Amino acid sequence: MGLTASVLAIDAGNSKTDVAVVAMDGEVLATARGGGFRPPAVGVETAVDELAAAVSRAYADSGVASVSHVSACLANADLPVEEEQLAAALLARGWGASVEVRNDTFAILRAGVAEPRGVAVVCGAGINCVGMRPDGRTARFPAIGRISGDWGGGWGLAEEALWHAARAEDGRGKPTELARTLPAHFGLDSMYALIGALHLEHVEHARRHELTPVLFETAARGDAVARSVVDRLAEEVVTLATVALSRLDLLDEETPVLLGGGVLTAGHPQLDDGVRDLLAARAPKAVPRVVTASPVLGAALLGLDRVGAGPAAQERARAHWES
Repeated sequence: MGLTASVLAIDAGNSKTDVAVVAMDGEVLATARGGGFRPPAVGVETAVDELAAAVSRAYADSGVASVSHVSACLANADLPVEEEQLAAALLARGWGASVEVRNDTFAILRAGVAEPRGVAVVCGAGINCVGMRPDGRTARFPAIGRISGDWGGGWGLAEEALWHAARAEDGRGKPTELARTLPAHFGLDSMYALIGALHLEHVEHARRHELTPVLFETAARGDAVARSVVDRLAEEVVTLATVALSRLDLLDEETPVLLGGGVLTAGHPQLDDGVRDLLAARAPKAVPRVVTASPVLGAALLGLDRVGAGPAAQERARAHWES
């Protein structure tokens, strides 16, 4: 008969999944990596099958048969009803006695703080923000796109850059170097050519995300239109953070604001300076920090919180990923 551990931690994003089996004392017994988690595209059961492959490897490597608690931070778990559906699907797999599913933004938040207290803004393919307090109160947003009021994220920034560049080329908008730099990225000589290539799928739809770094490069060279898009992103990040801080009554307390995701961890000076300056003006006690720790650490810490593990166990788990 296999051993029983304390926590199965799962951090599942659109492109990859990380899992870890963690003992009550914080020792990480095994880890594994799997593919992306995309229930809207493939269905819940197929998506959970992808998790199962990684979980099976981690259980086999650790000699563990089950855990006390499954702490799963999952992409596309945007609404409470989705968290409930996914928790039921994971519980049915028999991986642990209890299951808690959260949006994957909570993993980045918990990975960046010593206690479950703070706000995180994540800007990767999309944009999201969550906040939490040790008493269990949380702040969150639906974060499912423009219909829920979102603006930003890598995909959104690429679309915004294309919009400005197209209008600049045909005369409807202000002149911008984006009309040259965006098509040049794909070896094309005009926005008209790029528009056609995208529409006819001569350039794959998935490659649009490549234009977000081009936007930042163009802004760094001083282009006014590109810089305005970056400034708007800084505004959006700070708006999300201050609203979350306000909901949790944390505006008047020194509180960490964690910044995660590929866009916010890339070190773009204009964006970084803009976020810091706007936060200083609107939430002077907020302490912005970039989170580079693996998000699965956050899922593990949330699980250890749930099973009542002490600070020493949490520090031992943190040391595994931060060493």
